[in-house]
Amino acid sequence: MSYELHYWPTIQGRGEFVRLALEAAGAAYIDVARGAEDAGRGLPAMLRCLQDERLTTPPFAPPFLKDGNIVVGQTAAILNYLGPQLKLVARNEQARVWTQQIQLTIADMVTEAHDTHHPVGAGLYYEDQKPEALRRAKEFCAERLPKFLQWFERIVVRNPAGSRHLVGGKLSYADLSLFQLVEGLRYAFPKAAARALAQTPEVTQLHQRVAALPRVAAYLASERRIPFNEQGIFRHYPELDDGG
Repeated sequence: MSYELHYWPTIQGRGEFVRLALEAAGAAYIDVARGAEDAGRGLPAMLRCLQDERLTTPPFAPPFLKDGNIVVGQTAAILNYLGPQLKLVARNEQARVWTQQIQLTIADMVTEAHDTHHPVGAGLYYEDQKPEALRRAKEFCAERLPKFLQWFERIVVRNPAGSRHLVGGKLSYADLSLFQLVEGLRYAFPKAAARALAQTPEVTQLHQRVAALPRVAAYLASERRIPFNEQGIFRHYPELDDGG
């Protein structure tokens, strides 16, 4: 049975972290909202599932994953659930908890990146909060972006199993998520990201290794990979890059 991934059909967003795990593992999955409506999929199918009053564990918002009768929401929780099944997390408890901690920190940074262009409210247009966005972006580019990347750099360097992965000696969903985070930062803040990544060579090399994985490379070159755009989490507004 295929996994069912439910996420908005026109953006990478938070759903892309789950897509990358499924693609890297070669898992069978259906990207429900991107399917044809006449086949019972598409955005209406996702919304019906989201609003299904029969669900006793309803997700708050996309992304959410259906695996048979199991419904899991929240990106980090989805990856925590999929990790053992896709062999993208180590078996021992300490490594599993550490991998999830890294994933949650990645989620924190994703939220901060999003809030550079929506610092006042998600329901407002970017154009309605541009002064606040510029102020938020200055602090993010100068302080927060390098601080996060330097923390990831220390993790890779200090990994007892070697500096090819974040956790242990094998690919984990945290590696894939860090790859996606770097991709998003390079798109949204090319100047600030380049400056910070120049100081974090191990993160840069890990990003390159993930991109070169055969299944990941094939996915990135396929039509399944939605291009970045200015409706998603990572948005490129030149005036916000490098704090203006």
